[in-house]
Amino acid sequence: MNRNATYRLLHLLMLTFLSAAFAKAQAVYVDGLPRDTSYNLNRTFLKERKKFPFIRPVYSKLPKGVVAYEGLVYSVVDSSPYEDRKLHVNLYRLDNNKVYPALIMVHGGGWSSGDFTMQIPLAQQIAARGYVTVPVEYRLTPEAKYPAGIHDLRACVRWVRTHAEQYGIDASRIAISGCSAGGQMATLVGAANGVPQYESQRGNTDISGMVQAVVNVDGLSDFTVKEAIERAARAKAEEKNLPVDAQWLGGAYEERSNTWKEASPVYWVSHQSAPVCFINSSTPRFHNGRDKMIQKLDSLSIYSEVHTMEDTPHPFWLFEPWFDPTVSCIVNFLDRVLSK
Repeated sequence: MNRNATYRLLHLLMLTFLSAAFAKAQAVYVDGLPRDTSYNLNRTFLKERKKFPFIRPVYSKLPKGVVAYEGLVYSVVDSSPYEDRKLHVNLYRLDNNKVYPALIMVHGGGWSSGDFTMQIPLAQQIAARGYVTVPVEYRLTPEAKYPAGIHDLRACVRWVRTHAEQYGIDASRIAISGCSAGGQMATLVGAANGVPQYESQRGNTDISGMVQAVVNVDGLSDFTVKEAIERAARAKAEEKNLPVDAQWLGGAYEERSNTWKEASPVYWVSHQSAPVCFINSSTPRFHNGRDKMIQKLDSLSIYSEVHTMEDTPHPFWLFEPWFDPTVSCIVNFLDRVLSK
C-alpha cells in the first residue's frame, strides 16, 4: 500500500471513530454550555458518501493574501443563565488597506447543533474575492430557543457596522448568508429589516441593524407548510421527540401557531426587505416558502435569484464538487446587488 492510500485509509478510520464518538455524545456540556454535537463535518461526510462516494470534504485553509481575526467577542448576553455568556465571530479579509462590503455567515445544524467554524472554508474563499467575511456564533436550542438566535444575529450586524472603520468595512454594504437552518435565520433577518421586535437591545442601539442582501443556502422560508405541520403533529401524537424546527419554535403548530408564522421569513417581506439569493439542493422540502417569497419580492420590485445544484445532498456546500460553485454563486450575487 502506497503512502497516499495509507493516508486515506487512516483518515477514513479517524472519521469513523469520531462519528461514533459524536453519535454517543449528542447532548453534552462544553465550556459550561449545553451542546448538541450531532452535526459536524466528519459525521455528515460519512453519511453522505454512502450515496455520493465521489464527494470530498472541504477544510479550512487560509488563502494567500487573506488575514484572519479569530475569536472576537461581538456581544455579551447579560440575561443568560450561563454566567458571562460571550458570543464570538471570526473575521477574514484581504491584507490591504481597501474597504470592502461585509458578509455575516450563519451556520446550519437544525437550530440545535453545529458551530460557526463550519462556515470558515466558505468565509476564507469569499474573503479572497474582496469581502470581509464574518462567521458568527449564536445561541442554539439546547441553550435558548427562538427568537434568541435572531437577536444574536441582529446584534452581530450592529457590531460589524460599529467596527466598520477598524476592519475596513463599508458600513453601507452589509450582507448576511446562512446554510440550512442558518439560511432560514439569515432570511428572516433580511426580510424583517426594521421590524422592532427583532431589533436586539444589545450593543449600540443607535447603529442600524439592517442588512443590504441575503444569501439563503438551502434554508426554508416558511415553517407553516402542511408537511411540516403534520410531521410535528404526528411526532406529538406518537409521543416521540418533536422535529428540530418544532423544538426551536417551542412546540407543535397547534400549540404555537403564531410563533411558527412569526418565524417564517415569507410573512415579513416589505419594502425594507433585502434582495435574496436562493442556492438550493435537489431536496424539495428545503425550498419550502421560496417561491411564495419570490412572488412577494417581485411584487415590491426587490431582486431575487435562484440557483439549484442538481443531484445534491442537503449539505452540499460542505463538499466538493459543489463547494466552488457555491462560492461563485454567492460572490456573483453580492457583486451584483452590492455594487456601487
